[in-house]
Amino acid sequence: MKVGILAGGYGTRLAQETEIRPKPMVEIGGKPIIMHIMKHYARFGHKDFVIALGYKGDYIKKYFSDYFALAGNVLVDFKNGRIKSQTTQEKIDWNIQLIETGLSTLTGGRIKRLKPYMGNQTFMLTLGDGLSNVNIDDLLAFHRRHGRLATVTAVRPPARYGHLNIEGNGLVTEFS
Repeated sequence: MKVGILAGGYGTRLAQETEIRPKPMVEIGGKPIIMHIMKHYARFGHKDFVIALGYKGDYIKKYFSDYFALAGNVLVDFKNGRIKSQTTQEKIDWNIQLIETGLSTLTGGRIKRLKPYMGNQTFMLTLGDGLSNVNIDDLLAFHRRHGRLATVTAVRPPARYGHLNIEGNGLVTEFS
């Protein structure tokens, strides 16, 4: 199952940090937020990521392109045109697609632009700063049990970010 990550917004609420880097690349414990998110999904077996880029997308591309090379020794073979990383980094068996979705594209537009990469199947979608400790297996089981088009996990944010009306059975009845 693919996991879409929305990583293209301006991150205005973290303006001091996001002048330099996109919000998903702000570090927590020496690693970018996006790596914490991806590791969480990978712990539940979801290792196929499609990342929607926008603001400072090149920063994210460079991070993943250089991930292994910057973590250890690098062998540059000019004769054959190859670069080989001799890293001590943990081995990661993920597939990551970095998709340009436009600098000023809004959330719905980014999701729509990911559609060709997600396939015609159930997928997961999160924000590039969506850290959680949600049990992904339980979330997926809840989604399948209820047979709805979408399942949302949420915290109760301050009203300026939106409001969810949630019934006692856990179903969202309104978002404003």
